[in-house]
Amino acid sequence: MIAVLDYGIGNLGSACKALVSLGCDARLVSDPATVGGAAGVVLPGVGAFGRCMEALRGTGLDAVVKEVVGGGVPFLGICVGFQMLYESSEESPEVPGLGLLPGRVGLLPPGQKRPQMQWNALEPRSGTSAMLAGLGPRPWVYFVHSFAPVPAGWGPDRPAVGAVVATCDYGGPVVAAVEQGNLWAVQFHPEKSGTTGLALLANFARRCGEEVPGVPAASRAGGKFAAARIRVGAPDMGA
Repeated sequence: MIAVLDYGIGNLGSACKALVSLGCDARLVSDPATVGGAAGVVLPGVGAFGRCMEALRGTGLDAVVKEVVGGGVPFLGICVGFQMLYESSEESPEVPGLGLLPGRVGLLPPGQKRPQMQWNALEPRSGTSAMLAGLGPRPWVYFVHSFAPVPAGWGPDRPAVGAVVATCDYGGPVVAAVEQGNLWAVQFHPEKSGTTGLALLANFARRCGEEVPGVPAASRAGGKFAAARIRVGAPDMGA
């Protein structure tokens, strides 16, 4: 079973529906005790960093995230679920993050429209990413966010620092995905990124031991307009 953590904020069911559409045994889970036997864990998130962190802590699922990541269980953070893995956010400086990844979350570059609400191309920074395997050289994915992680030591001149495996161009490089052992996390919404997003979720599901038949080839999902026809769930206003 893949546990999709439900801590009561936003449309957290979209990622679960996408996994189920691939044939996975994925379930929304709000009880920390239920996560113990999960083969993989997904932490989605939409809205404000501080509100999401407070809700996560209020359910006790923050401790679960730390336990599964530390225990080597396959883990995927999505959008604000990615941001919460860091130590803090400029959006809610008074609310500490989970601190599983060193660094902070900052506002998107000046001079750019916020939020970034569009399809954008990923710029892979690693040739060995299991998460991005089979997605093609510059896959298009869907973003909705005004903030993004800034890993410790990372910068435009050091784009692969901090386990970063992909960036996107939005007034300069913006961190879009990290991969560190069993911990995978993305700033975009794979569940809203057509067949490319489904291919990424299939990579994660296989990591969890799921058999995923009939996934469309990522090479056929490369165009953003073709991918836009395959959507799961409604748009969310991510941080």
